[in-house]
Amino acid sequence: MNIENHVIRNFRNIEHIEIEPVNGINVIYGENGHGKTNIIESIWLFTGCNSFRTRKNTELIKKDTDFSEIDMEFFSYEREQTAKLIINNQKEAYLNGIKQISPRKFLGEFQAVVFSPSVLSVIKDGPSEKRKFLDIAISLVRPNYAVLLSKYNKAVFQRNALLKQISQSSRGEDLLFAFDEEVARYGGRIIEYRLNYIEDLKEFSADVYREISSDREQMEISYLNSLKESGNDAKEWSEILYKEMVKNHQKDVFRLATSVGPHKDDLNIYLSGMDARSYGSQGQQRSCALALKLSEASILRKYSGEQPIALLDDVMSELDGKRQKYLIKYFDGWQVFVTCCDRSHLRKIKSDKTFKIADGKVKK
Repeated sequence: MNIENHVIRNFRNIEHIEIEPVNGINVIYGENGHGKTNIIESIWLFTGCNSFRTRKNTELIKKDTDFSEIDMEFFSYEREQTAKLIINNQKEAYLNGIKQISPRKFLGEFQAVVFSPSVLSVIKDGPSEKRKFLDIAISLVRPNYAVLLSKYNKAVFQRNALLKQISQSSRGEDLLFAFDEEVARYGGRIIEYRLNYIEDLKEFSADVYREISSDREQMEISYLNSLKESGNDAKEWSEILYKEMVKNHQKDVFRLATSVGPHKDDLNIYLSGMDARSYGSQGQQRSCALALKLSEASILRKYSGEQPIALLDDVMSELDGKRQKYLIKYFDGWQVFVTCCDRSHLRKIKSDKTFKIADGKVKK
């Protein structure tokens, strides 16, 4: 998979940019605030996922304009394809000239993996960042997962609203069982998806980290479930989740929140038996984050049969020379976009095409 042409209009600080990247390493450099990340972000949106910087469409539109428009020509699945996004209050998505129901239809059609300084939050921050990492990664591999997750979150939201109503009026508890059933039906499938994905993630990340660390440490990943029992498939997980929610009715009414389910689960990351978040050095944590993202890219390639686009947004300055070289070696033969403030950060990396950006304009 590779991008052949990319056109951006009225996107953040960019009035109009057109680039023709090569199928190799494309370096975009310039001072902070001039638009480097905006280019990466505009590419990422074609994955069908939300921006990795904001959930507000209005923040994507250039000041004093009504809408943004992004066009892309790319090659994947052995054919030339086109995609378009028009962003105003909502997003209009077009694939090969045909209007789509939503940008989610891009899931599975155009694939990319984004690396940014915030990727460290997967290791350093709490469970929500780990769940977010998992949910995005699985959605890229299994597009129907994103729809399932949306239905689950809506069901949890409605159940929480009912808990509040019960707390305030002491009425409606009989309805809680129906919401338990709906949350459990979606939740069991989500747990199964996550556990299946983690099996691949364990294998790839262990191999990657072993190479980065020169076999000095072992990286281990496990899924920390909020449920007290274990299931073998989605049906069993749903049954277990349902029973646990029914058992927690009184506690949930008191807390006004659903206390168990995939929205409460976590990802454990260990280095040679020690918690990477609590005991890992900054270098070790960076290596863990790198291993997770490289594994995400490889899993995506494994199931799609296509090499996803690698978007490296200002991460090279965070990595030492050894990790920089390993990262670029890993992506040998892939189409890569690298942003940086200073070209000197990439002295050891040979670029195939270079773009300089200043004031929202690009110069080759």
